Amino acid sequence: MAKDRDDRETLKDFVVKIRRCSTVVKGGRRFSFNALVVVGDERGRVTFGYGKANEVPPAVEKAIKDGEQNIARIKKRISMRGETIPHRVIGRYRSCRVIMVPAGPGTGVKAGPGVREVLQAAGIHNILTKVHGSTNPINLVKATLDGLTQLRTREEVAQLRGVQL
Repeated sequence: MAKDRDDRETLKDFVVKIRRCSTVVKGGRRFSFNALVVVGDERGRVTFGYGKANEVPPAVEKAIKDGEQNIARIKKRISMRGETIPHRVIGRYRSCRVIMVPAGPGTGVKAGPGVREVLQAAGIHNILTKVHGSTNPINLVKATLDGLTQLRTREEVAQLRGVQL
């Protein structure tokens, strides 16, 4: 049990988007809030959480808790080569496409909101990205996570193919 607590302490969370919803009731408008949060350990494990509440802080807390529960289910870390990714990859989710290209040292994270938070939570420091299609933050996060799960190192590909380097 102590290991879980230590693991949660090393997790970093990034708020991607807070949205306000309203419903019209007899006395006027009633507002509620949705929060999208990315949670990662900056060492290759990353996921997202989504929370809803009547105020912003409880919505963010619920999203972080959801993300921590989701990250506990992740077994495999993202394959990285130093501070970048090993090869070019396209993440897809519905009508959203996120193209990720490895970059040299000192480039930084060239990405828009949604994609940037996922990459920072994963611990990637040098990368170039481009988004095509939908720019919905939830879809962007899911497409980025899809692309990161497709990554393979040379050693993993060689083992899958049954060849030696």
